[in-house]
Amino acid sequence: MRKVVIVGAGVAGVNAATKLVDEGFDGQITIIDMGLDPYRRPAADVMRGFLGAGGWSDGKLTYHTSIGGQLSKYCGEEKAMELFDQVIDNFKRFHPNPSEVQCSNPVAEPDFIKPYFGLRLFPVWHVGTDYLHEIGKNWYDYLVDKGVKFLWETKVEDIDFKNQTVHYPKVAEMDSAELPGDLKWMYHETLEYDTLIFGVGKSGIDFGKQLAEKYELPTEPKSVQIGVCFEAPQKHFQKLIDVSYDFKLYRKYDDKGVSLRSFCTNNNAAYVAAEHTYGDVSYNGHAKKDEAYRNDMTNFGILMEIKGIDKPFDWSREAVEKLQHEGVGMFYSPSQRVPSKTSEGDYVETHVVNSMDPLWDAIGEYASYIHDFIDDMETVFPTLGKDWGIYMPEVKYLSPEPLVNYKDLSLTRFPNVHFVGDALSARGITVSGAQGTLVAEQILTLDDDINDFLEWADKPGSWSEEDDKIHTVGGLTNDKEGSFMKFQNKINKTDDEYPDFHEHDIV
Repeated sequence: MRKVVIVGAGVAGVNAATKLVDEGFDGQITIIDMGLDPYRRPAADVMRGFLGAGGWSDGKLTYHTSIGGQLSKYCGEEKAMELFDQVIDNFKRFHPNPSEVQCSNPVAEPDFIKPYFGLRLFPVWHVGTDYLHEIGKNWYDYLVDKGVKFLWETKVEDIDFKNQTVHYPKVAEMDSAELPGDLKWMYHETLEYDTLIFGVGKSGIDFGKQLAEKYELPTEPKSVQIGVCFEAPQKHFQKLIDVSYDFKLYRKYDDKGVSLRSFCTNNNAAYVAAEHTYGDVSYNGHAKKDEAYRNDMTNFGILMEIKGIDKPFDWSREAVEKLQHEGVGMFYSPSQRVPSKTSEGDYVETHVVNSMDPLWDAIGEYASYIHDFIDDMETVFPTLGKDWGIYMPEVKYLSPEPLVNYKDLSLTRFPNVHFVGDALSARGITVSGAQGTLVAEQILTLDDDINDFLEWADKPGSWSEEDDKIHTVGGLTNDKEGSFMKFQNKINKTDDEYPDFHEHDIV
């Protein structure tokens, strides 16, 4: 029985498992995750657990290959869109009210934007954040019913690519609640695999980096992705929202290696969430569909991509650490707006500051690009003025991307190990799910090839029944009379009679 192990129960890993069981894969599938299943996962835990971060707190599925990662680079435009359709169909399939899933498709760029910003227009499927938890439960139940095994609250500590094993600590059977941290984990478990799908989210990016260094994997350097989460009353942006709900403003400074974009726009019932990663807090936004949550706010990330930074992952980590105060990030509003409340009714975890100086201290002159971006928004949206606030920082950690085989996203040195999702620099729900689906399709193709070969090998040959009884060993006939064994016995007898005889004695 073939064993498939998936590290990470995010959108990539879940879509991979779904494709496998849908197509009748008869092997064993195990998914390991640090978080909890959708029945026990708290709404506020937006980083770990079933469906990962985006599948638990976002719910907008971008429908274009130029957004969220470079999927078409691996499989081409047509195949990428086919994979997107499969991911979207899965969200509809497990949705408690599929008719609520709607697609917005803006086509015209408004003239008032053009002098200041570029505007990317593309279709977006809106699932609705408040439906995601029910989708998660339905989806999880389906996979469990199909025999998929889940290991929750389990942090993988090492993967041996050469011996095809995953290693993780196993909690002792005794009650460890009162034990110190270094004694809670008493021994380790080893899980063998034939195929590994490495689909960790943001919380596991550093682990992927460690594996790349350990096995000296060839990698493609990535850029820094850092900025702020911008928040303001929706009324200031309504003119643009009417054209494009999830608008993407952008600008580029090619000579500086810098570009900026608004990212993940949320409206109507828009909330900011604190993300806890590597012991630091950063911020992201999400939106509800239920009118009961309506707060008439808009939020989006202003993300800056910086190319040419040496060790971009480490640079980003250091910048984020500088934007922490007593265990939380920072909030600034020139009009002294107060931080907003979460969808649970609590104030966003943040420390209020009276200027953007902490951002300058953290990222230096790069802060000027964000400052200018906001200044121009004040011009384009005249009512905005200073009626806004920013949560610092918003960040997308991108470790060096391992080089993979384009056909199945497998490592060039380890063809049975596949990287997907954030581990392969996907930056969105749709792209992550599509990568997982692509890998599953290739696993199924390999499975079909093996079954076809075995079926062919079992068929009777064209030779006679007498010849069919003959076997060969090392190219020598081993028929019913045992001629090969006669030959082997003769060789053994020669070795016994002439123990000092060697091939190099022949002249």
